[in-house]
Amino acid sequence: MVHLTPIRVHFRDLDPYAHVNHSVYVTWFEIGRTEALRDNGILLAGPRASGYQFVVSELEIRYRKPALADEIVHIESSIVELRGASSRWQQRVLRGDELLADGIVRIGLVGPDGKVARMPDDMSARLRPLMA
Repeated sequence: MVHLTPIRVHFRDLDPYAHVNHSVYVTWFEIGRTEALRDNGILLAGPRASGYQFVVSELEIRYRKPALADEIVHIESSIVELRGASSRWQQRVLRGDELLADGIVRIGLVGPDGKVARMPDDMSARLRPLMA
């Protein structure tokens, strides 16, 4: 299943050339993944958080077309690989059907002790619906 997160482009997101600065896409990918996790019952903060941390270990983005002020874009997030202690996410930024950027993000799982941890079965089951 692909998860979609709508985001409005704000003035603060723009660079001097009046399009979204490249660094903002990293934040948008993070928002997309966080919303996908939340919608599948995995909370990263607050009293009901799992105690595990999802950490980015690898990130690659391809920028194709600029996003502009006040547009609504959608962050498309899905998991393309689910392993014992990591997952690989495919993410895209879309304006309607138009692809603006796409990327691959490798996420590692760290336990409450700060060390790499195997994914608990219930967490893996909650992530499985996000598989592309």
